[in-house]
Amino acid sequence: MLAALTSEYQAAITGAALFDTSLVAKLLLTGPDAPMFLGNLSTNDTKALPLGGGCEAYFCDARAKVKFQTWIYHIRLSDERHAMWVETTPGRNTELVQYLDRYLISEQVEIADRTSDFAQFHLAGPNAAAVIGVALGEAISELPEFAHMERTFARDATCSLRRRDQLGVPGFDIVCRTDVAEGVRRMLIAAGATPAGAETFETLRIEAGTPLFGKDIDDNRFVMEVGHSPRAVSYAKGCYLGQEPIVMARDRAGHVNRAFLGLKVLDGGPLASGSKVFRDGQEVGVVTSSCHSPRLGAPVALAYLKWKHQEPGTRMEAETPEGRQAVEVLGLPVK
Repeated sequence: MLAALTSEYQAAITGAALFDTSLVAKLLLTGPDAPMFLGNLSTNDTKALPLGGGCEAYFCDARAKVKFQTWIYHIRLSDERHAMWVETTPGRNTELVQYLDRYLISEQVEIADRTSDFAQFHLAGPNAAAVIGVALGEAISELPEFAHMERTFARDATCSLRRRDQLGVPGFDIVCRTDVAEGVRRMLIAAGATPAGAETFETLRIEAGTPLFGKDIDDNRFVMEVGHSPRAVSYAKGCYLGQEPIVMARDRAGHVNRAFLGLKVLDGGPLASGSKVFRDGQEVGVVTSSCHSPRLGAPVALAYLKWKHQEPGTRMEAETPEGRQAVEVLGLPVK
């Protein structure tokens, strides 16, 4: 298992690693009011997304506590209609449909759960674009993060290629119908991609400092404490659910009470989720995810740390069943 992890990890760092991420929840919103409807509920400006554009966004309650972590894309359907594609964490498709439907009053919006209809892969590594080009038989144009385009790998195997650097290396989400997914997968492997598994994905995710709902985020977490929130929150758009506490945190306090940061474990192994972090006998944080980092040759962790305890290089202790382990604050990504 360790040898497999090492070879998969090396492929992602120096070549291209292919992960099956088909379990991600996928919704399609159609109708002229779909961009506005999503914009009134989410933290980002979905109304301004151009065709071929995308963004990360959070759906919150009135206190700005996170309900859903999402990625939203403005797409065009085969019948030329414009639509909004919304992804969230695996297993939460039904919940998100119910959440959105609760706020749907008179808007012209139709919500469809497409999770089982589409497969999804994530191709990660510095050679990811080149591998896609070989599989397609033509080079692809450079895309900024969350931008996307459609390309056909083989007859009737049209895929959406979406730039998303979630693992700390250049990456693409590749979305296609389930009936053509195996053929697309084989073409990418033949073009040079190395198949990789969930353990390698998780290691890279933690090293990159990419938060994930269910592990690093729950519905009691204030959205402005979450990693990636600066790019997922728009201050220029109109009103939306949870806006007031978000603006107050920026304008009144000037900072949030906790920040999402990396830790290096200086002795012992990876830390259990929920491990408390102490400094000078005072509890100052909590661990959410942890793994062994091949990059650092030591365990690392993601944690929420209180204000005034966030300076990189600060030494602390994490509480474990075996006693307290020394840790050091790192920036994100961990390095």
